[in-house]
Amino acid sequence: MAEKISGAEALMRSLEHEGVDILFGYPGGAIMPTYDALYDHKKTLNHILVRHEQGAVHAAQGYARVSGKVGCVIVTSGPGAMNTITGVADAMVDSTPLVVICGQVGASLLGTDAFQEVDVVGVTQPITKWNYQIRRAEDIAWAVARAFYIAKSGRPGPVVLDFTKNAQTAMFEYEPQKVDFIRSYKPVPQCEPSVIEKAAQMINESVKPFILVGQGVELAGAQKQLLDLCEKAQIPFGQTFLGLSAAPSDHPLNMGRLGMHGNLAPNVMTNQCDLLIAIGMRFDDRVTGNLKTYAKQAKIIHFEIDPSEIDKNVKVNLAVMGDCKQTLAEILPLVDSAKHDSWIAGFKPYAEKEYNKVIEPALYPTEGPLLMPEVVRKVSEATNNEAIMVTDVGQNQMFACRYFKFTKPRSVVTSGGCGTMGFAIPAAIGATFGAPDRTVCMFAGDGGLQMTIQEFGTIMEQQCPVKMILLNNNYLGNVRQWQYMFFDKRYSFTPMVNPDYELIAKGYGIPCRTVVDRKDLDAAIREMLDTKGPYLLQCAVLEEENILPMTPPGGNVDEMLLEVK
Repeated sequence: MAEKISGAEALMRSLEHEGVDILFGYPGGAIMPTYDALYDHKKTLNHILVRHEQGAVHAAQGYARVSGKVGCVIVTSGPGAMNTITGVADAMVDSTPLVVICGQVGASLLGTDAFQEVDVVGVTQPITKWNYQIRRAEDIAWAVARAFYIAKSGRPGPVVLDFTKNAQTAMFEYEPQKVDFIRSYKPVPQCEPSVIEKAAQMINESVKPFILVGQGVELAGAQKQLLDLCEKAQIPFGQTFLGLSAAPSDHPLNMGRLGMHGNLAPNVMTNQCDLLIAIGMRFDDRVTGNLKTYAKQAKIIHFEIDPSEIDKNVKVNLAVMGDCKQTLAEILPLVDSAKHDSWIAGFKPYAEKEYNKVIEPALYPTEGPLLMPEVVRKVSEATNNEAIMVTDVGQNQMFACRYFKFTKPRSVVTSGGCGTMGFAIPAAIGATFGAPDRTVCMFAGDGGLQMTIQEFGTIMEQQCPVKMILLNNNYLGNVRQWQYMFFDKRYSFTPMVNPDYELIAKGYGIPCRTVVDRKDLDAAIREMLDTKGPYLLQCAVLEEENILPMTPPGGNVDEMLLEVK
């Protein structure tokens, strides 16, 4: 006969059974029995107390993104559960595997507007891969096993479990369960051999092929398979935001970042290639710009695990469904060794034009205030381009993703699809737990930093070795740039009146230094990296700096602006 234990204890054992070793959370009334059970599992389940439930989800995202594991969150009902919604939606768009466990009132009180009761299942249904309300203790092992299987399989994403209080306290005979099959759920679609053969034929017949690398390559662990294909067939590639570390930044076939603030060459050449090969990316509007003019000259192959993404935004000639690690491996023997020297050389004039017009002045200024690009470049170089880059949202994000360089996979942690300000601090906390042997460099603006600045308390308590670089321009910089370009310079509520960040950092026991003059920057960066534990480096940067190049909203990808007037 199985041992009789409480539902809360069963949750702890189920999490351990799934290999969970770290939790991010915040206790409260409806989840208190679970936290009481957690008290006896401190040696196996390391719980990180955040200062806000949104921080718990973003921290779990950072953990999941750098580790490849499922991030796990525990919060209470009502406002606690609602505070996770932004992070859950962010994880859904960016395909981040999470299991979020929310307390709930007892089953007998459901629907009565009891204290701190919210319909969590109804609220989260559109923004999760799966959600479920656990009303009986007997369902715990099954629900947890199913939740982790769904979160991590196929295209990853968030799962929410709504855990009623009576299910936490009830006693029952617990037996662990394992779920690796759900009849109605096919996480990895099968690809017919004829489709692989057709894709190889299209690649072999192309004269000007171009690959778009998305985060799906990272999620599948297909970095080697990608480069094997690119190198064998000599196919140049560009990268999305979340796909930036799927290949080394200095690879000779890497033509740079795609999208609104990406590099000129890959954007222009998207509209000149004869074959566009998209791998693990979703043709986001910030990548495609005007769909009426996007790659109309090219045949398009889409390697994708999620059938809902096929033809959603861009009509394709061939869909190669499945795990791209497998499908790329299958196509490699069928692809001819090739050279596309003249096609690859065609990227160079655009790269040189951008370098001379935008990059060199941004990276190597000789006078005036500090610029965001030079700060990012120097931090990246000081870490030998081996660090994990975490960003907030705004100009700090755009500049960091343009000028930080990558040599290792799973090195990009940023809010892509949702663009969630306040993402950086908690996500960086999670990244330090997901990759404790790596340096985590976080870039944030003065706006986003204040949205989750309470997580300085988590950093203080845990001594998370986050190297925080505050790019302070006293503006909501990205919005200000749009107001400058498209709203006749009417800066409506974008100037920021900022607090004394050094004083705040001091209150949390976090070492801090402010740099105003570029002659002091190198020494400050070295001090930051040499300091054990957390550090805040505030850089006073040019207030009205613009991020360029830029494709105007709804514009054509091959008509990027290199300057604003």
